[in-house]
Amino acid sequence: MAGACAGCADGAELPFAFKMAFQPIVDVGAHRVWGYEALVRGPNGEGAQSVLSQLTEAQLYRFDQSARVLAIETAGRLFDDASARLSINFMPNAVYEPRACIQKSLAAAKRASFPAQNLMFEFTENERMASPDHVERIVKSYKELGFWTALDDFGAGYAGLNLLARLQPNLIKIDMELLRDIHRHPAKQVIVSGVAAMARQLDIAVLAEGVESEAEFAVLRSAGINLFQGYYFAKPALMALPGVAWLAEPARDVAVG
Repeated sequence: MAGACAGCADGAELPFAFKMAFQPIVDVGAHRVWGYEALVRGPNGEGAQSVLSQLTEAQLYRFDQSARVLAIETAGRLFDDASARLSINFMPNAVYEPRACIQKSLAAAKRASFPAQNLMFEFTENERMASPDHVERIVKSYKELGFWTALDDFGAGYAGLNLLARLQPNLIKIDMELLRDIHRHPAKQVIVSGVAAMARQLDIAVLAEGVESEAEFAVLRSAGINLFQGYYFAKPALMALPGVAWLAEPARDVAVG
C-alpha cells in the first residue's frame, strides 16, 4: 500500500490469537450511547493481560496494527448507529510515523464502511512514554486527520497536568481509582470537580470510567460530567455490543445525598 509504514513488513508475526470486547460509553445528558471502547481479550474472553503478557518487543507494531484492524472491522459489522464513536487503545511506541501507520486503520474503515471520523484513539498516562515529543506528533497528526484523541487513566500517571497542557487531547478519562467510592471521600470530590471545571475551560470532554454504583454516579453527575463508562451501565461483551439497562429508564438527574 502506498505510504504504508515499513513496520508493516518488519513487525514480527503474532503466535497467539485474540478477540475484542466492546463496552458502551454513555452520554447521560443526551440519554444515549455515545460510543464504545474496544478492549483486547483472549480467544475465550480472558482478560487483556492474558494477551499482553505474551507480547514481545518485536511483536509490538504487528499487535498494535492487528488490534486496530480487528476493532474497526468488528465495529463495522456490529454498530447500527452511524454517529457512535469507536475508541481504540493504541501504543505510542508502536507508531513509527503517524500518517503512514494509520493507513491500515483507514483501509479497514473503508472495507467495513465505518466512518473514519468516528474513530477515537486513546493512550494511557499510566505508562512512561519513551518520547513525549513523538506522542505529541501523533496526537497532532490524528487531530489533523479528523480523529478524536483521548488521554486515559488521567490522574494516575507520570506526567499529569504537564502532559495535559502539552497534548490537549479532545477527551480525558479520569482514572477509576480516583473515582472509586468518591461519595465517601470529600477530597476526591474536590479534585474531580476541579478537573472537570478545568477541562471545560480547555474545551476538553471528560469521561468518568469504571463507575460501578449509583452513589458514585450521583457525585460525578453533580460535578457536571456527562460521559460515563463502567459496570454500572454495562459490562464489556465479547465480539458483541451489550445492552445498557440504564437507557431503558426515563432520563433523569441523580441528586447527591
